[in-house]
Amino acid sequence: MRVMVNGVEIELVRGDITAESSDAIVNAANSALAGGGGVDHAIHRAGGDAIMRECARFGGCPTGSAVITTGGELKARYVIHTVGPIYVDGQRGEPQLLASAYASSLRLALDNGIKTISFPSISTGVYGYPIGFAARIALETVFDFVMANKGLRSVRFVLFSERDLAVYSKALERLAKGG
Repeated sequence: MRVMVNGVEIELVRGDITAESSDAIVNAANSALAGGGGVDHAIHRAGGDAIMRECARFGGCPTGSAVITTGGELKARYVIHTVGPIYVDGQRGEPQLLASAYASSLRLALDNGIKTISFPSISTGVYGYPIGFAARIALETVFDFVMANKGLRSVRFVLFSERDLAVYSKALERLAKGG
């Protein structure tokens, strides 16, 4: 599924983010930038040691923030590492931190001349964020960002399962219709 928002294509696909050929892919990283599990592990494994060497020079990344490294052996030139919140109950700043993780990644992309970017579903794996809430926050943040900023051409959400894709598709349909 895809929509155009202020001249930017926003697309949802099911797939493997490590195979993306966008200028940058986003890594759902841990705050130590230590290459954990899930998407983080897959990106570090596919991209090789160069990514970890660059991550080490940052000394970590606070929740809601992002840093950028080489893409190493990936098709993408860059990896933007962002740290989403661990979900507790939605009342401890989790929505704001999740939105900040997406917005920080998009800002870093623009600051580095990146035109195409691919995201996973941040915080919805081991961090436990309910995917329906996370999808709405992710898409609203991207919509708001591309309405306020010029420079991006494409934002893709590369989702791991058919279920995740269906949840994001429903959220995108609602948002595109103004709801």
